[in-house]
Amino acid sequence: MLDCNAIVAGVKPMLSRLIREDVTVEIRLAEHLGWILADSSQLEQVVLNLAVNARDAMPRGGHLLIETGETTLTADAVMEDRSIVMPGRYVSIGVSDTGTGIAPEVRSHIFEPFFTTKPVGSGTGLGLATVYGIVKHFGGYLQVDSVVGRGTTICVMLPVATSALSIAEPARPARNTAGTETVLLVEDMDALREIARRVLGRSGYTVLEARNGRDALDVARAHGAPIHLLLTDVVMPEMNGLRLAEQLQRARPDVAVLFMSGYAEDDDARRGVEEARAGFIHKPFSPAQLLLAVREALEA
Repeated sequence: MLDCNAIVAGVKPMLSRLIREDVTVEIRLAEHLGWILADSSQLEQVVLNLAVNARDAMPRGGHLLIETGETTLTADAVMEDRSIVMPGRYVSIGVSDTGTGIAPEVRSHIFEPFFTTKPVGSGTGLGLATVYGIVKHFGGYLQVDSVVGRGTTICVMLPVATSALSIAEPARPARNTAGTETVLLVEDMDALREIARRVLGRSGYTVLEARNGRDALDVARAHGAPIHLLLTDVVMPEMNGLRLAEQLQRARPDVAVLFMSGYAEDDDARRGVEEARAGFIHKPFSPAQLLLAVREALEA
């Protein structure tokens, strides 16, 4: 079982890497919260994705508030996706910004995969869709409160655990999944990239980072030492992971490739992953699953 306060407090160091200096960050933790059944790394991703989304809604700076609490939902509660609510106690994580707000005609689409209001090349529209998928997986709900020109609050509500049973995180594989190789990590979602970087770094890997394919090629050209693995998202702005892998392997034929994705791509993308004969890991994944996939790709 998880303590939401511990999760929120734990992401604070990562926020310093993701949030600009013109955005002030405030964290408020309620006392005596119930425990929840969830995966810690995926809940971290939810909080970080919401924080990054809030950051992007404040291009001129502002205030970001992350606060925890507990509430009781009744059957007539209205959720953002109009889903039927299971009455009971819920732990809440609210992420608020003082940004641009969400226009009414846009609000009903914000959790749809690939929907984005950002300029072309600035995002894939998967951040909030990932949040939605994770929250629903653990039996939770989302509420959105937004005023154009004043800001937005997105509240995650997860059911309080009613027994000692827990959804345990996958056990770490018996085999050794640590390593000393160099991994080029390419992911346009800042929150997921930060989590993956931390997981790999703690296991001994040297991690080079890039937000998209073009940046990754620049990083690779500037890196004089070997790169052993390309760990890349499939869908990214400017250059997708398939084209990146193709171009990188021309310059570095020995580099192994591990693709990651959370959504079904078009037929060409699916065929490309299969033809590349590379490794693949489906999002969301646990730290143990990521480390195992990386080790297997390196040893293939």
